[in-house]
Amino acid sequence: MMKVLITGGAGFIGSHLADQLLAAGHRVAVIDNYQTGRRDNLEPHPHLQVFEGTIADKAFVDQVFTEFAPDKVVHAAAAYKDPDNWEEDARTNVLGTIYVTQAAKRMDVSRLIYFQTALCYGLKPSEQPITLTHPISAAGSSYAISKTAGEHYIELSGLDFVSFRLANAYGPRNLSGPLPTFFHRLTTGKPCFVMNTRRDFIYIDDLVEVVLKALAGTGQKGYYHISSGSDYSIKELFDETVKALEITLEKEVEVRERNPDDVFTILIDPSKTQADFNWKNSTPLSFGVKAAIEWYKVHGITQTFTHLRMEEKVRT
Repeated sequence: MMKVLITGGAGFIGSHLADQLLAAGHRVAVIDNYQTGRRDNLEPHPHLQVFEGTIADKAFVDQVFTEFAPDKVVHAAAAYKDPDNWEEDARTNVLGTIYVTQAAKRMDVSRLIYFQTALCYGLKPSEQPITLTHPISAAGSSYAISKTAGEHYIELSGLDFVSFRLANAYGPRNLSGPLPTFFHRLTTGKPCFVMNTRRDFIYIDDLVEVVLKALAGTGQKGYYHISSGSDYSIKELFDETVKALEITLEKEVEVRERNPDDVFTILIDPSKTQADFNWKNSTPLSFGVKAAIEWYKVHGITQTFTHLRMEEKVRT
């Protein structure tokens, strides 16, 4: 039995991971301030402890670590609600990561798992697919800058860590990116358009499968990609959303050409992860979109989030 502390455990990735760990008989503690996480993402469980607060509060973080005494830590908490709130990004994603890392070191945690954004490679990557040797160029957003700084501090700590640089994760409980936006607009009668771009989408269950293996000790200290290894057009994602909603549009959705400085595709290479974890993405886009849509229908969407400024959000 493991004792796993998940920061951001009421969020999209963290709550799915908590569910899987609890189902396997492990003990789980969750830290969340519910800025972007949802209370209904976690159901009460005898092996689950929930601590409400921010990782930017050092005393709070230290108290949780001391009380729960985790063996492993999954650091999924991140600020991305407002792309122009640099102070909050720095407090949570940099200072908060420092506090979590220092507490993990103090408690002699055997492995720390971190989630990094593929935006760490910049808005204009120099290769497709992007390999792990691609230069870091996080200047495109406050989110990427702060997440990358956090990743550097984790490496500096000397802890055994695995940093997963992620493709666009999607599925039930996801409130960021194009899919929940399409659902929200299509179900409220608002107009939609899609950009002529392609992105790499990874279904949440496939992502969590890798994280569980890393918690069990698989993988080397360092950096990995979690991605499907394929890119899909945003139009394909939109069409799957329409199909899952079982609606007929009066006219074909408008496809807008990307701006000259926009990247046509962002595709990251998962080959190292596939080899070291004996893993491969297995969920078809149609299945994943339908599962997400069914969740949105039941639970509703009151707001969606982005870590890009509005003009960048429109292009993505």
